[in-house]
Amino acid sequence: RPIKSFVKLRSMSGQFPIRQAGYTADTRSAVGGPMRPALTSQQMAPHPYARLGGSRSRDRRGRVTTVRPTAPPAQPRLADRELPHTIRDLVPESQAYMDLLRLEQKLDATIMRKRLDIQEALKRPVKKKCTLRLFVTHQFFVTQSTLMSDEGVGTLESSWELKIEGRVLKDPTVQPGDASSPERKFSTFLKGLVIELDRDMYGPDSHLVEWRRTLQTQETVGFQVGRKGELPVKCKAFLTLDSQPARYRLDARLGRLLGIHTDTRPGVVNALWTYIKAHKLQDRNERDHINCDPPLQQIFTVARMKFSDIPQRLHGLLHPPDPIVINHLIRYTGHCNSDSIIWNCSV
Repeated sequence: RPIKSFVKLRSMSGQFPIRQAGYTADTRSAVGGPMRPALTSQQMAPHPYARLGGSRSRDRRGRVTTVRPTAPPAQPRLADRELPHTIRDLVPESQAYMDLLRLEQKLDATIMRKRLDIQEALKRPVKKKCTLRLFVTHQFFVTQSTLMSDEGVGTLESSWELKIEGRVLKDPTVQPGDASSPERKFSTFLKGLVIELDRDMYGPDSHLVEWRRTLQTQETVGFQVGRKGELPVKCKAFLTLDSQPARYRLDARLGRLLGIHTDTRPGVVNALWTYIKAHKLQDRNERDHINCDPPLQQIFTVARMKFSDIPQRLHGLLHPPDPIVINHLIRYTGHCNSDSIIWNCSV
């Protein structure tokens, strides 16, 4: 028999010892000559394929071999799996196989689209509706002026102060001290605030107080305006909410057609697509075109358009939403030098 088989049998019989690290001097008499000891892990040079994930092993002669991982088989393309026309003509039942290929292609596209939708939904923060309570408060102050009257007594000056504050009503289902829902400041819900005072009383230059959000805006819990005087003052506060995603007010004709007053841009496109499907306006031959009915022709001023052109054509039909208007009368009641009103709005 070969020497390797002899060594194996002799080692099983236990007549001479064999170590795992290499052959000892006792093996020389069994195999008829000296053998090379095995390489240790420090003596083995790194193989260039080692960083690619290959595994190293040693053969019976002590040589180092590397086994590279095999790549997964490539998925066959749809064109490679389609049957030739000659086979389709010879075997009429092959049309069922072709229908399965088309169904598989549609199913793969649907799964990919749903996977992308889930990934986008995970990136977006979870939003929920809540009630924002507004507090509009005014207060009168009477101070002694430094100017002296004819009698040598300081005159009294009256002034008032208007405050607009807001806070979100707490959800009863949220436990107190929950770090997952931190309390937001009032200015984070606003994009802009304009307070209009009586023009005849304060003139054209100082009757408007305006605040707009910028990149350097420091968030605050309220806004404050003060003026001198003791006469009643009519004022209006215009609050523009900062909606995420942005909401728009639809054109009057488009709003009546879709039954929507204010919505996001994707919501408007979805409502318009629902109207198109309900009235069967999609072209039967060219599925990416829409045949406009008389109401749509009056709004978009075209008889036929592509579905991909709808977002661009909606640009002139979407306007900024109407602000929240608060009318308030600043007056001194006599028995109390302060007064306040409360408003609720959904955010």
